[in-house]
Amino acid sequence: MTETTDTALKEKLASFGLSEKEIESYLALLSRGEATTSTISEDADVTQQGVYKIAERLEERGLAQVNSHASPTTIRAVPPATAMATLSDEIDSMTPLLEERFNESQPQSPKVQMMKSRETVLKRAKKAISQAEKEVILAIPEHIYPELESELRAAVDREILVLLLIGKANVGEEDGTRFAGVADVVHSWNESVPFLYTVDDRTALIGGAEVVSGSNTDEDAVEVTRSRLTGTVLGTYLGTFWPASNEVFVTDPYPLPRTFDWFRQAVLHATLYKSNGIDLWADIETGSGETLSGPVREIRQGLVEPPTNEFSLQTSLNIESDQGEVSIGGPTPFMEDYEGKRITLRQKD
Repeated sequence: MTETTDTALKEKLASFGLSEKEIESYLALLSRGEATTSTISEDADVTQQGVYKIAERLEERGLAQVNSHASPTTIRAVPPATAMATLSDEIDSMTPLLEERFNESQPQSPKVQMMKSRETVLKRAKKAISQAEKEVILAIPEHIYPELESELRAAVDREILVLLLIGKANVGEEDGTRFAGVADVVHSWNESVPFLYTVDDRTALIGGAEVVSGSNTDEDAVEVTRSRLTGTVLGTYLGTFWPASNEVFVTDPYPLPRTFDWFRQAVLHATLYKSNGIDLWADIETGSGETLSGPVREIRQGLVEPPTNEFSLQTSLNIESDQGEVSIGGPTPFMEDYEGKRITLRQKD
């Protein structure tokens, strides 16, 4: 892992409230899978007594399991997919904390805003979708779909990546074609889902389904424009609701060759090409200014079925470049070698 990606990963873990020593100990544990406290102490440069306390904290957060009955005591890392899902659940407690902070500070240009009005929430959603430049990820109750359909259709016309989850719906694959031109991938779930969206990784809103039901409710919707918080909302969507729901529509891939400025969109279409038996060649401009080229060897994603990722937010391409096989991720990549800024895909000769 490069220094840049290692730093980005530590920043992401810090956003979940882990201290620097907890992060170092957790990363050391991940690299081994299971280890004694003395081994983690040496790898992470933390006292052995400190490792015992950190292990308890990691276990409380669902990141590790402590086997205190073993002699010596060992610590086992929880599989990343399970651990990330556990962390995503913490979004449920975000709303009251954000509301408290907003009421205390009352900034003139708030980055966190509370809304109760159905009209206000829908107006914000329509505006966010209309202003999207790269991506719209949306979860809505079925009865709201007609009110946002035209904005979603316009976004697809602008070639924006749109992932749509419809809750409280019994939509089967045979009905999926009605979403052509409205979203790239559509999921249906017969359970209730929160009203939720993220746009371009810069704006997010989350609230209970009751917020847009039209009935009197004490529910709030929270809009955030802090990147760390929008990332948490995205993680909840892709790590919890998306894999639990049913895929009912997937768009056709764009014609090749094709250049993408948004990494998740490139990965989605690369997956669609590969599912059609097309071998791909990729030319990738990285965040560091390099250009890497080579055949696509592996795709890790959870955007369409079947998923190939190891944890909820893993979205990456592996290509065979002049440097050997390297992994490419999106903005602030977690585990990958490079950040992909601009990706051109074509059929491999």
